Amino acid sequence: MNLDSYIESLKEDIVRTTQEWIKIKSVEGEPKPGMPFGEGVNQALLKALADSAKMGFTTKNVDGYAGYAEYGQGKELVGILVHLDVVPEGDGWSYDPYGGVIVNNRIYGRGTVDNKGPAVACLYALKAIKDLNLPVSKRVRIIYGLNEESGWACMDYYRANEEIPQLGFAPDAEFPIIYAEKGILTLKLAREFSNLKNGELVLKSFKGGLRANMVPDFAVAVLEGSEKALKTASDALENYKKEKGFKMEAVIEGNTLTIKSYGISAHGSLPEKGKNAIAQLLVFLTTLPLPGDDISAYLNFLAEKIGLTYNGENIGLKLSDNVSGNLTLNLGVLELTEKEAYAALNIRYPVTYKKEDLLKILEEQISGTGIYLKDISDMAPLYVPEDHFLVQKLKKVYEEKTGEPARLIAIGGGTYARAIPNAVAFGPLFPGMEELAHQKDEYIDIDHLIQITKIYAAAIYELIK
Repeated sequence: MNLDSYIESLKEDIVRTTQEWIKIKSVEGEPKPGMPFGEGVNQALLKALADSAKMGFTTKNVDGYAGYAEYGQGKELVGILVHLDVVPEGDGWSYDPYGGVIVNNRIYGRGTVDNKGPAVACLYALKAIKDLNLPVSKRVRIIYGLNEESGWACMDYYRANEEIPQLGFAPDAEFPIIYAEKGILTLKLAREFSNLKNGELVLKSFKGGLRANMVPDFAVAVLEGSEKALKTASDALENYKKEKGFKMEAVIEGNTLTIKSYGISAHGSLPEKGKNAIAQLLVFLTTLPLPGDDISAYLNFLAEKIGLTYNGENIGLKLSDNVSGNLTLNLGVLELTEKEAYAALNIRYPVTYKKEDLLKILEEQISGTGIYLKDISDMAPLYVPEDHFLVQKLKKVYEEKTGEPARLIAIGGGTYARAIPNAVAFGPLFPGMEELAHQKDEYIDIDHLIQITKIYAAAIYELIK
């Protein structure tokens, strides 16, 4: 029997196991002894390890931070990186998000696509290779991560304490093959204010955005001033929003003017898909006759150097390369009081650059302004060249299994593939499929689930035979 027909015979088991894993609410919770990510996540790990052991794989619980199922023999180790944690379910579901309900051949539930369905597919792919006793020359490990959605502490711990695979893939994005992922630099442009002046109109506060890696859909500023100054500012807003086509509103109460700015949220790696509520409001504020003090200088810097742009051109960061395209910059959070302020930036930079290149440019840009960089964190870019053994093998499998060309994709997002050397993201979504990760009514179609199990079986076997 070949891999595909054997996997067809396992269809009911694959569906049932996926439902069982979905029924465990594995959202990060309060840490407990031996459960650094809480009880729900730990339960998901114990279930995955028990199912893996039942299939005859060598398993290990890595101190509650991660786990793995291993098969094969040889010195070389291939890694399949999956994760069992999920984001909170949110509201508006048509079915129980932890019910694993089947409707119209679809399994519904949080984690069906991101990432329990693909994890089950990889586990059964490996079971098929084992049960058919196909000859292998390497070992393979399905590594169960538990903190992908909120920090990757699982992979940090795994890497510090366990054998690191030489190559592998993460079934946590899309097909055909994601071979390049931009670097992700997050930082704050901060400043304390000492030189403040009074005037007809002063800015008391500004607050917008939730996270650096999200395009902010709301921002609010509060100004104080004379009745005349507030009325003039309110009228100016009417003209500005009409001219620009922005959704903004102003309310005068006593001696304060509150301005609200509404945008459209999008992922921080795709700032062009959103409308930045902070930027809309920031640019407007710099058109008002505010006193020429530290606050004004800070706002003017941000408006001039970032403003409504998202390619870094005004702040010296218009960088690009042939592999991964242009740098993107998202102004995700801005918080300002009369004492201090910070703006949180999320920068996705091309794979041929290093964070040091960007930090040097930013230090030059802020020199002499009183602004400083803080809370800097970086994820180095990922790039596995097209002629690499891994990419060539996965290309061959994808083209044989789908009859479609295996295009290589570069993205601004970050996948688990970054956790080990020589890894790429490979599936589970096919081109044109709706992206349901983190959405309400997340589901995986059963035919899709079986199809990816066949692809992953062929891929794993190509890498370890």
